[in-house]
Amino acid sequence: MRIILLILQDLHLSVQSIFLDTEMYRAGALVLRGAALRRTRFFTVSIHQNFATFSQKSILTKPIVSTITAGNQNKFYSSGNKDHDDPIAVDDSLELYKDLGGMSAIQVPADMPNVPILAINRYPLFPGFIKKVDIVKDDNLKALIRRQLSLKQPYAGVFVKRDDENKEETIASLSEVYPTGSFVQIIEVRDQGSVLELVLSAHRRIRVLEPIEETVTPKTDTPLNGRRARGKRTGLPPTPPPSPPLSTPASAPELPITSTGTEEKDEKKTAPTEEKQRKGIVMVKTENVIAEPVPKNNETKATMMAIVQTIRDVVQFNQLFGQQINLLLHPSQNVIDNPVYLCDLVATLVQSAETKDLQEMMDETDVSKRLKIALLLIQKEKAVAKLKHDINKDVEKKVQDHHRKYLLNEQLKVIKKELGIEKDEKTTIIEKIDERIKALAVPEYALKVINEEKTKLQFLDPHSSEFSVTRNYLEWLTSVPWGLTSPENRRLSHAKKALDEGHYGMKDVKERIMEFIAVNLLRKSIGGKILCFHGPPGVGKTSIAKSIATALNREYFRFSVGGMTDVAEIKGHRRTYVGAMPGKMIQCMKKVKTENPLVLIDEVDKIGGAGFHGDPASALLELLDPEQNANFNDHFLDVPVDLSRVLFICTANEISKIPGPLRDRMEMIDVSGYLAEEKVAIAHQHLIPQLRKETSLSKDQLDIEDAALEELIKHYCRESGVRNLQQHIERIFRKAALQIAEQEAEDEEPSEKATTAITVNSDAEPITSTSSTTQPESVKTTTAEKITISTKNLQKYIGRPKFTSDRMYEVTPPGVIMGLAWTAMGGSALYIETVLKRPVDLTSDKDGSIETTGNLGDVMKESVRTALTVAKGILAREQPDNKFFDKSHIHIHVPEGATPKDGPSAGVTLVSSLLSLALKRPVVQDMAMTGEISLTGKVLPVGGIREKIIAARRVGAKRVFLPAENRRDFDDLPEFMKSELDIRFVSHYDELYVHLFQ
Repeated sequence: MRIILLILQDLHLSVQSIFLDTEMYRAGALVLRGAALRRTRFFTVSIHQNFATFSQKSILTKPIVSTITAGNQNKFYSSGNKDHDDPIAVDDSLELYKDLGGMSAIQVPADMPNVPILAINRYPLFPGFIKKVDIVKDDNLKALIRRQLSLKQPYAGVFVKRDDENKEETIASLSEVYPTGSFVQIIEVRDQGSVLELVLSAHRRIRVLEPIEETVTPKTDTPLNGRRARGKRTGLPPTPPPSPPLSTPASAPELPITSTGTEEKDEKKTAPTEEKQRKGIVMVKTENVIAEPVPKNNETKATMMAIVQTIRDVVQFNQLFGQQINLLLHPSQNVIDNPVYLCDLVATLVQSAETKDLQEMMDETDVSKRLKIALLLIQKEKAVAKLKHDINKDVEKKVQDHHRKYLLNEQLKVIKKELGIEKDEKTTIIEKIDERIKALAVPEYALKVINEEKTKLQFLDPHSSEFSVTRNYLEWLTSVPWGLTSPENRRLSHAKKALDEGHYGMKDVKERIMEFIAVNLLRKSIGGKILCFHGPPGVGKTSIAKSIATALNREYFRFSVGGMTDVAEIKGHRRTYVGAMPGKMIQCMKKVKTENPLVLIDEVDKIGGAGFHGDPASALLELLDPEQNANFNDHFLDVPVDLSRVLFICTANEISKIPGPLRDRMEMIDVSGYLAEEKVAIAHQHLIPQLRKETSLSKDQLDIEDAALEELIKHYCRESGVRNLQQHIERIFRKAALQIAEQEAEDEEPSEKATTAITVNSDAEPITSTSSTTQPESVKTTTAEKITISTKNLQKYIGRPKFTSDRMYEVTPPGVIMGLAWTAMGGSALYIETVLKRPVDLTSDKDGSIETTGNLGDVMKESVRTALTVAKGILAREQPDNKFFDKSHIHIHVPEGATPKDGPSAGVTLVSSLLSLALKRPVVQDMAMTGEISLTGKVLPVGGIREKIIAARRVGAKRVFLPAENRRDFDDLPEFMKSELDIRFVSHYDELYVHLFQ
């Protein structure tokens, strides 16, 4: 026991002396296990020599074969695994021979030429070091090793394969290995039957000479000595099966020790016995390598000192390298005094060297050359270690800087929180929400929801997704301007001035807005309304809404519903969806920060139909219903919002495309097209001044005559709106700007040439420079040419006219009548042509027929049949003997067949066309008409009177027949539209027939 205590104490002192740095636990484990193995082996040998009388069972109990080296020799351990380059101590769990007491110390022979050959990969085994080798596949080699052990000749030769990828345990030719290797002693063995684990200790260098034929009968179950057999005969317990993988003592950490042989076990234990085994060399003849005497000179000493100094440098960059040295060195060894051992130590330690470089060290016999090779290897190792150290240092610095910043930021937060300078995220959010609520008159039901969400927020983790959802919901709830309204303008004069400045005409729209202001003025409250401006494109429906917002002093917000197919755009998303947002109205309230904005809903007649995402037109019913929008419920907020103070203005081109329930909730205001006179006024008052500001062309540079504007409107821009007129005027300004810019560029070129000439000629007179500087002034005065746009040069700027004539027929023949039609682009003249397909044959037995063309709709086709019946009645009354309609084949065509046409307003025109053809008389020239006809001849009212009157004036009609019930629409027209027209109102077609041919 005293010996054991001394060993443990020595072990403790050795660990303290070796562990200079505890940076890596694996290095410490290597030192512990190496030291423990050396002391354990020494202790075991001591027990063998001095306490042979101990019972065998008291020492070791497992049946393991082993041999013991003679004396307390110094051995150094290294791994044969190519993937693990660190020298390590052999696993001290490898067991010794069972029958330890009966064996004597084995002396290593100085010359033993015939030895088994063990081929290893990657790293040579140098004298003085230990390697673990596993034999798995080759049964002949395992049998040979077992026989050598049974003969008490545990020796072999270890050589390195030339090919690092060769995984075979034996070689087929000596050319597969390097010629110089090590003579090794098998110091420990573990035989598991299929795997033979060997621990080899190298003693000297040897050179292979030739292979030896060795015939060995593999017997895996043959006992290694007779003592086991005697044990069986004497009734001792049978030998247990191969022991499981050895365990590491609890006092030392587990270290992976891999063998140079393959780690694969035989999975196919029932493989056929007749399988042909690979024929390999297992026994070779060798000779000892005699090293040359060590020269004792200054060069050798200097080289050794350089190697030692380089090793010290490597240790500075790699602490594990130093711990490996401490593991391999023994206190009794003096490395500096032994150059041979120093070279072997360097070759064992280096990890970045190639196999051929290490083998060169093994082959060399000249000590001086070996020292130079060792110095080169350790220098390479130093370079690699320095590079690894620099990389690790850079990475560590980055990590430390990041960690340092993080710690400082966290400390700063804590300090600010303690000083009251800054608060945590939850407190900041809640205080921000409370600050918003103070300035709002939040209803009680909304305040209750806000307080509940605030309480919920306090218990949530700031990094959770629910925290972000709740925070976003609170921000939207407090962004709604609860109870905030902007002061509304109640001065009628100011509102009228603002509307007139922005737009010309639009009498109905302006009067309706003035009425709205008057009602709010009398009520002394801020109210809302839902209006719908409908009319052709380009008449200013959208732009007038912004002028109304300015006149009322309200915030303006616009969004278009054209093509909208998702209800969530209006009603918002449910909060359960990722990225949910409120609808357009809540976004509007957040942006304008008031409860009484003017909201323009554009293109309401082009809203998308019902689909997968719902029907947005139906969703607008709640928004635009005065009885419901006081408690508008957005899906995201899920809290009622009052929209009764909002002034909604919708725009549409065709009210027939607006759904009926939605149209019923809006007050419809017709925004008709403009006459030529109005377009001229709009061009002078709005379009031209705006373009002068955008192009920086003054009136002195460009002037457009009124005659040119009238020509432009008459032959280029006949549509109801002014958008096309604006585009044509813009084109004139662009052409003029280009022309003026080109003239100025041409005038600047001479002055630039004069200045360049002076610069090139250094001997030029100063007077030349003076004349050149005065040139730009004359250029400026001469290039200020005014461009005047007249009817003569109008085509130069905007091209050929689009409309060359006002009407299709200058003189209408029999059967052709000019009607008036309404379109989305405004009013237009609609000619109806009626002709005979073939001459009338009164003697034929077949009845007459009628054919219609011109892309007519169903309503207009019915009007044709109705008109034919009315015309037959009138012709039978006026000329009873005339059988024209009975036997004639009539073709009715409405020109511009590509344009769809529908509606009942062409009834009187169709009747007039049929009667003109039947009587073969042309109607009165310069006459137009419109009106629906009934079977009894009654003329019914139609719509679009303003547009139709505009179309009549445009084509130069002098007499216009209108239904008597449309007199109120005609009376609303301005006086200049009524002038120069002979308007005749009829309630029955007989009143029109009297004036048809006169």
